[in-house]
Parts: sequence; C-alpha cells; structure tokens
Amino acid sequence: MRIERRQVRRARALRRRRRALIAGVLFLLVLPYAFSYVTTMMRPSSVPMGIRSVEWARTHGFVWFVNTAERKWYSWHAPSKGGPSLTTLPQVGRVVRALPAVRPARVRPAITPRLPGEGVWHAAGIGGGSVLVTTFRTDPAYPRLVAYAAWIDHRRTQLALYPGRYEPPSAPVRGPMQVPYGERWRLLATFNSGFTHRDGRGGFAINGVSYEPMRVGDATLLAYRDGSVDVKTWRGGLAPGPDVVLARQNLPLIVAGGRRTPNLQDGPAWGATLGNAIRVWRSGVGVDRHGNLIYVAADSQTVTSLADILIRAGAVRGMQLDINAEWPTFNVYGRSSGRDGIKIVPNSQQTANRYLSPDDRDFFAVLRRTGAPAKVSFR
Repeated sequence: MRIERRQVRRARALRRRRRALIAGVLFLLVLPYAFSYVTTMMRPSSVPMGIRSVEWARTHGFVWFVNTAERKWYSWHAPSKGGPSLTTLPQVGRVVRALPAVRPARVRPAITPRLPGEGVWHAAGIGGGSVLVTTFRTDPAYPRLVAYAAWIDHRRTQLALYPGRYEPPSAPVRGPMQVPYGERWRLLATFNSGFTHRDGRGGFAINGVSYEPMRVGDATLLAYRDGSVDVKTWRGGLAPGPDVVLARQNLPLIVAGGRRTPNLQDGPAWGATLGNAIRVWRSGVGVDRHGNLIYVAADSQTVTSLADILIRAGAVRGMQLDINAEWPTFNVYGRSSGRDGIKIVPNSQQTANRYLSPDDRDFFAVLRRTGAPAKVSFR
C-alpha cells in the first residue's frame, strides 16, 4: 500500500513538473510577442487600438488568421441585391449658391429617377469652389449604396504628399507626419493615400527624393513643378525627374481612356486579404479630361465597381487607393488653418481632424496655390 502511495505521489509530481515545463516553454514563446504587442500599443498613434491590434497581428505571423477572419466577416456582411431604394442622399460639405464658372458636369445617374441633389457638385468648406463634392448612387442592383466624390481644381490648388509615422517605411525625411503648421493657412482638404508598402510595393517620392523606388507599370499619382497633376502608368526609371514634386504608386491603373482597364479580374493585387471578390469600402483617385483631380470612396465595392464610379464621376484615368472601412478619408475645413474639419467620407473610425496630428500612414493635402513654384514643404 505504501509503495502504491509513493508511486501515486511520484506520478503526480512528474505531471506537475511536466505542466510547469510546458508552461515555462509557452511563457518563453509568448514573451517576445507580448513585449512587442505592448510596446506597439504604447506608441503614439492616430489609429484606434482595435485596428492597431489587427495590423500588429498581420505583421507578426498571424496574417493567415486575420485574412481568414476578415474574409468571413465581409462575406457574412455582404450587401444584398435589390430592396427599397433610398429616398434621400446624405448631405456632405457645405452647400453654397455661388459656384465657379469652371466646374464638372452633373454626374450621370446610375438609377432613375434621380434623387434631389444627386450628382450635383457643390462647394465644400473654404476655398471658393476649388474643392467641390457630391454624392450619388452607384449601381441599380444595389440601390442603397452611395458614392462620395470630390473634384479638385488643379489651376487653383497645389497637391502635397506627407509621410506618416510608419509609411513609407524607408522615408529619409519623415517630417511632422501631419499637415505642417506653416502650411495650414492655405489648407483646403486632406485625403488618404494607398496601400502600405508591405502590401503594395509601390514607389514614393517627394521633392526629387526617392523614398521607395518607382516600379514600371504601376499606376502613379503625380504632381509637377508647374502645379499640374496626373494619374498614369509609370514608364520612367527608379526615381522621377526634377520636374516631379511628388509621386505615389499603388497597383495598376483601373481606368484608362475613360474605360475600365482589362486587368480587373479577382486576385490579391487588389487587396491581399480580399482581392476583388468581396465588397468592402474602397477609395480611388483619377483625373478628368481637363487635368483636375477626382477622389471617390464608397462602401461595399469591388475594384470593378470602383472603376465604374470613377468613370461616372468624370475620370479618364484612375487608380485604387486604400480599402477597408478604417482607411478611406476625405476631409475639408470650414475655416482657415485647419479649423472646423468636415468629413466628406463618413468614416466612423477616424475624426474630421485626422492628419492635423501625427498619423501612422502617408496622406495627401490639398493646398491653395500660391505664385511660387510647387514644392512640398515640411515646415
């Protein structure tokens, strides 16, 4: 009997030692991840903790889990076709009666009859009509989906591109990671950039300095010394020439010659998690036939339907920017110096003052043009 008790005690002690050993090994395995996660969450950030947690998981070996979870969530929440149509559209910006003489044509409706104000461009924030906005429905099959669009007069504005805290990752000059205080007196609008460099691998350049090498064949948003802008396929070298103030690449063109490009089949190029098959928030930018910028964003879109939205808004060439609910952002300002921010894109996860404090990602700012040659200032 005593021998049996000793054997039982030995077996219990052995199990305890095994459990302690397994717990110790697990602790040592988890400790680096826990340290990395905690230190990442403690750093200053403009992004909510939940989104940062997902981004941390994506870059620390859990991309498969994040991708699977996102794909299932978006599949479960995919919009249903049909149903009752909207009777009114959300009001965006600030409606004023006086409009500039040069302005885009009213957006051709995708659904008839047209709703009151649908596709009608009106001034947003300050700027005397330099930035116009509108809303319109996107697809008769999904009559409750709304696109948010902005038109930017290239003759009266200057485009600037600013690095964020982490994007682009190889920035030789990171600057203030927000709209510089010295430029806010002429700030008209801000909007989101493209994919992270890890996902998009696109080039990035400011003031003749290459932050990430340019890639031949990628769609590129460009601003030049004379103040003009363009969206086109890059055919140059690893760095843009001296006439280029800024260049930001993101995937291939989705609109060329006023039509969809033929490369919009489903695939990881259009979103590492979701490709083109699942409808999510997407944003894009293009130019009209007069060289003015057009920004669009809409919920529950594929890259194909995003291309259609750009075309409907007047773009002859266009590219996709960032996707998913947390990233599309277009803000204008009710008063000078970045005061009274107004969200054009109803992004509930970002404030109207995004980009007026340090942000994790790079972004664009629309500034009132001065007589001096265009250059991105970090002051």
